[in-house]
Amino acid sequence: MGLLGKIGYLGTVSVIAGLFSFGASGAFADSAKPLTVVELFTSQGCSSCPPANANLIEISKRPGVLALSFGVTYWDRLGWKDIFATPEYTDRQITYETPLGRDGPFTPQVVVNGRADVVGNRIGEIDDLIAKEPKPDALGVTINKNSLAIGAGKAPENGADIWLVTYDDKTINVPVSRGENTGHTLPHKNVVHSLSNLGNWDGKAVTLDIPPTKAGLRTAVLIQTPHGGPILAAATN
Repeated sequence: MGLLGKIGYLGTVSVIAGLFSFGASGAFADSAKPLTVVELFTSQGCSSCPPANANLIEISKRPGVLALSFGVTYWDRLGWKDIFATPEYTDRQITYETPLGRDGPFTPQVVVNGRADVVGNRIGEIDDLIAKEPKPDALGVTINKNSLAIGAGKAPENGADIWLVTYDDKTINVPVSRGENTGHTLPHKNVVHSLSNLGNWDGKAVTLDIPPTKAGLRTAVLIQTPHGGPILAAATN
């Protein structure tokens, strides 16, 4: 099983109860505008990451941007276990490395729209990627309390992955008492709390049941080419 498959297996929500035409449901708002997706892979155990966290906080305030912070686990060995990190998020980052031409994962890494990456503490280079990388389509992706809908569109030959993400859009300050950031309090925002693969989108309009989001969290949907490919569409509630 590939790395992306592992993430899907570990986090898959068995809720794809009914698929029917998007047009059959009147419960959704108008199609969301296209969003630029900025993913930060970071660790509280990495001394280079605090500036990248600050960059993501600023980027998250921009209209038309979905900024997501994924904690990774491989710096936990330095003495501080990142309280937000999971192996699934580390696997997601590793899956990106070959398509992006990297030899392996590093922090802080920012990936824009699943298409290109840069060191996360270089805000100018992040801005350049946001400006030049094609935005994902809207695809009529909308999120309701217990459902999400995807409109019809062009899918890759073997379909695309449907990722359900929950994240906290509040700023959270984490005091670190060990490791490279000992004595510092690190602010975080848009921290990802869960990542689930809901299955495959084949280009047809569908509606899927999703579990209720935990109180205080927001939900996002990413329609993405498999194996760390480009993000085709994104929406958040």
